[in-house]
Amino acid sequence: MILDQILEHKKAELRHKQSRSYLANLKAAIRDVAPPLGFAVTLEATRTATSPALIAEVKKASPSLGLLRAEFSEKFDHLAIARTFHAHGASAVSVLTDKDFFQGDLRYLVEIKKALPIPALNKEFMVGEVQFYEARAHDADAVLLIVAALERRQLMDFYALATELGMDSLFETHHEQELDTILEWIPTARMIGINNRDLNTFTTDLGVTFRLAKRIPADKLIVSESGIHKRDDVVRLVEAGIHAMLIGESLIRAEHTGDKIRELLGITSRSSQSA
Repeated sequence: MILDQILEHKKAELRHKQSRSYLANLKAAIRDVAPPLGFAVTLEATRTATSPALIAEVKKASPSLGLLRAEFSEKFDHLAIARTFHAHGASAVSVLTDKDFFQGDLRYLVEIKKALPIPALNKEFMVGEVQFYEARAHDADAVLLIVAALERRQLMDFYALATELGMDSLFETHHEQELDTILEWIPTARMIGINNRDLNTFTTDLGVTFRLAKRIPADKLIVSESGIHKRDDVVRLVEAGIHAMLIGESLIRAEHTGDKIRELLGITSRSSQSA
């Protein structure tokens, strides 16, 4: 399974970062970073009756598709992409920072946050404490905790560390057992993500969101992830009571990203800012 490969690689990668000096430098950098923006609060405040709040993903490549656009082989303008997202209605951004499988970079995260007043999720495979200090040192407002990737104790400890550092946590679930783990062991979890992508086959099914959302208490903020491609998908999410949606590939691969965002959000007027 691709997730297992990524996690093993990530653990090996982190073994090279386990020095006291590296952690000390991160902690020193955090002292100079502005306080986090409220990621969950922003999503709750910006969702509407016709659309969940949009978390738009800055994504260069994926293990299954490779580069999402051919021109990314020569130039990947993460700032231009993020600016287009922000200009056309995204409430927040998700920034892929894994280098080896998604061709991301922590630099993208910090540069986007310097350029735009928008909350940012560090989209990374979190397997060690040092990554949370990296995220905050690079101005992340929220981190992703993938339930399938972590033991129960790790989920609890990582959630506590993220909270201590002022960051929100998005718990990513794929099926009922993972969801029940969060609801039972981390009752104060605010954001629960439902990933519609099967981690074995990489196929997507929005039915996963509709099935799991029925089990989530009303005090949680539900984020649907992956497989959201058209306005009809968004309408179905609204009808299911979904609060936010994380979309990457369909925005990045669209001929005009701004037009695609407006289509998904149900905004009919065309803007000259299309990109």
